[in-house]
Amino acid sequence: MTVVRYERRGPVAVVTMNRPEYRNAQNSAMTYALDEAFYRAAADDEVKVIVLAGEGRHFSAGHDIGTPGRDVHVSFERKAGLWWDHVGKEGAESRFARESEVYLGMCRRWREIPKPTIAMVQGACIAGGLMLAWVCDLIVASDDAFFADPVVRMGIPGVEYFAHPWVMPPRIAKEFLFTGDRMPARRAYEVGMVNRVVPRDDLETETFALAEKIAAMPRMGLALTKKAVNQAEDLQGMHTGMDSVFGLHHLAHAHNAETSADSLAGMDPKSMKAAADGS
Repeated sequence: MTVVRYERRGPVAVVTMNRPEYRNAQNSAMTYALDEAFYRAAADDEVKVIVLAGEGRHFSAGHDIGTPGRDVHVSFERKAGLWWDHVGKEGAESRFARESEVYLGMCRRWREIPKPTIAMVQGACIAGGLMLAWVCDLIVASDDAFFADPVVRMGIPGVEYFAHPWVMPPRIAKEFLFTGDRMPARRAYEVGMVNRVVPRDDLETETFALAEKIAAMPRMGLALTKKAVNQAEDLQGMHTGMDSVFGLHHLAHAHNAETSADSLAGMDPKSMKAAADGS
């Protein structure tokens, strides 16, 4: 099965994560397939806007930490940075090299696509799923969508692409992380993280209406406007802030590896879900 589908709808490219049986959990194969699809859309002169979607009931449950397709020890052609391959390395060197590439590096690469991107979010958008939504310029969410970053349960201070204090107010970001609670789409809209909340049945129609409206604008104007806003965020400390938190993230992984079963503090999808459900 193709883990990412690509299609054109007039001036709109649609990039769809396609592991619905695993709630679109992101293994490395999906990450590199997403990168290929985004690059294809960026290079196509007929594409004005890119929509990122998730097949099935959920947008994305985050990083793949336990499916049969987990490929953490597999090498791929590196594209997002100059760190060496993580395969064959040990400890923090392996984790830091891999996550610099497939998590922080890829997300930064996609944030800089010079075409507007829209995340079309339904159901779960958890941890690594947040990163994919946050790199998009706009987020349209269905009324059944929810957002969460529960990795503090692993002793880790948030996902690798640490955009939390920029996509929501700092006190809301702290509550979001401290509790690990699910934030409903309506609350995400209220704090400014989401652009629009629409009925589930209207999600695709509303998203593509917005995409087509944007596609009517001049390509160069859209690209420069996107760059201007991204530069403003970075002047507010987003880029350097992420670098500093990425170091804390890996301190947490190393601490877990020394004091518990593994770098995830022994947590797996089942135990994370049980904690979220309060059972």
